[in-house]
Amino acid sequence: MTEEKDTVWLTTAYWAPVQYYTKLFRYPRVVTEQFDHYTKQTYRNRCVIAAPDGPLALTVPTVKYEGLKCPMKDIRISDHGNWRHLHWNALESAYRNSPFFEYYADDFRPFYEKKWDFLLDFNLAIQDTVCRLIDLQSQMSRSDQFLDENCGPAEDCRFLIQPRVPAEQDAHFRAVPYYQVFAERNGFLPNLSIADLLFNMGPESLLVLRDCCQ
Repeated sequence: MTEEKDTVWLTTAYWAPVQYYTKLFRYPRVVTEQFDHYTKQTYRNRCVIAAPDGPLALTVPTVKYEGLKCPMKDIRISDHGNWRHLHWNALESAYRNSPFFEYYADDFRPFYEKKWDFLLDFNLAIQDTVCRLIDLQSQMSRSDQFLDENCGPAEDCRFLIQPRVPAEQDAHFRAVPYYQVFAERNGFLPNLSIADLLFNMGPESLLVLRDCCQ
């Protein structure tokens, strides 16, 4: 019988998907990788929510860095395109009729009213707020070095939770349906941003995360 690990390594993510938060539920300790090379078209600066017409991707613009590679901890957020206003409007439009958006709105609106320098700090601040609101109590830390493959006694999920990797490849995750505002129109949309679960299910989000763990 394989011994259950108590630590997981993850990349950072903007309003990470439900699959990501099942790891925060499952493991007592979570290490966020901050020395990996920033890669576009990942959850690092992108989330997917349920808009009236179906899935909608929201992408945080980043400042172009010098050279071919840049560690995640040094990636800066760009103010290009008034994205903060657009993202908050998109969240409000998608979830204003959900059961818990109004209840939680004041916790998240400030993230879109001030300028953030670094994407990693922005992502982790949102993550900390989500964890506080649904009582996820994992011990969080940032990596102090980059490990190519061997994370020692920790579970390495850094390359597992990505838009181009089907969630079905995760042996410890299954998408469990829950209430969604536009389900009658679009059907149930699995593994969206934690924002979708939080604004629709509120405190019961923790129970959904539990049921999604395998």
